[in-house]
Amino acid sequence: MGDRRHHGERACRASPGGSQDGADPARGRRVKPRVLVLRALGLGDLLAGVPALRALRRAFPGHETVLAAPAELAAPAAASGAVDRLLPASAPGRAVPVRLAWTGPPPEVAVDLHGKGPSSHRLLQRTRPGRLLAFAHPGTPEIAGPEWTADEHERARWCRLLEWYGIPADPGDLRLPPPAAPSPAPGAVVVHPGANSPARRWPADRYAAVVRELLGRGHRVALTGGPGEDALLGRIAGAARHPRLGVHAGGLPYEPLAALVAGAAAVVSGDTGIAHLAVAYGTPSVTLFGPVPPRWWGPPEGTRHVALWSPGPPGDPHGQEPDPRLLRIRPADVLKALSDHPEVSRP
Repeated sequence: MGDRRHHGERACRASPGGSQDGADPARGRRVKPRVLVLRALGLGDLLAGVPALRALRRAFPGHETVLAAPAELAAPAAASGAVDRLLPASAPGRAVPVRLAWTGPPPEVAVDLHGKGPSSHRLLQRTRPGRLLAFAHPGTPEIAGPEWTADEHERARWCRLLEWYGIPADPGDLRLPPPAAPSPAPGAVVVHPGANSPARRWPADRYAAVVRELLGRGHRVALTGGPGEDALLGRIAGAARHPRLGVHAGGLPYEPLAALVAGAAAVVSGDTGIAHLAVAYGTPSVTLFGPVPPRWWGPPEGTRHVALWSPGPPGDPHGQEPDPRLLRIRPADVLKALSDHPEVSRP
């Protein structure tokens, strides 16, 4: 316990090797100390990291918080209220970026919310931070962080990391303020059939069956997909022709997507970014899980968000075939979850 308190105290005060309000050599002016956070992943990953980002904001209120993440996440990062600036950073396949385009004085604090290391640790160390907050790894023995636990919810994992360093963090602090823009399809049931990997992609014919039944019951339905998923949306729309079916192809930008989700009657999707967006805006949702269980990436407990999952050993979330646990979910299961949902409005 003594070591843990010691690390926490050092994390929350200025570090001797870090930059205070240092001089910007390029402009000859004083700059705020900065916190650099690495989470160069996707939308769902960013939203799962919002509780940790907000904890860092509270712990370092006088600092500029810089998030190293893909450029397309600038809008949701700003919506979190916990990020001042986005430093574009990404790599294929959720890998650690090769480099960060960091300029100016070293960060006062660098925080690894990307992975367990050591590649992400080394990337942040190259910015020469005053302190580096990260999980322990044999490849970086100089980092005295907590141990990584595989069987842990993503939101809780990063909050636990910060708690180890003495920074209070609440995994439930994940709601976003309502979007300013109006919904392009208010009151619709949003159905999002896509996912980044085939392992998490429920078959298109099953989504089509759900969409047809929802339309038959009088619901308005909005189909959404990510970039490159227009053909998938076309197959589902072609099997469920109806005037109350809207297709939002091409991968909606964040602002209209957020407005669509926030104004929806419900969201139906696999375990992907839009499911986290529904949680962030408090929209009722039904999420189809497989191969990763809800205890790792699922919504908060309660009645608003329903997680469908066929129990079994976790599989490969990046597999090239739909996961067997996901295939055990039938259209009737999804429709029952929606019809039984106490907060889904009836058409």
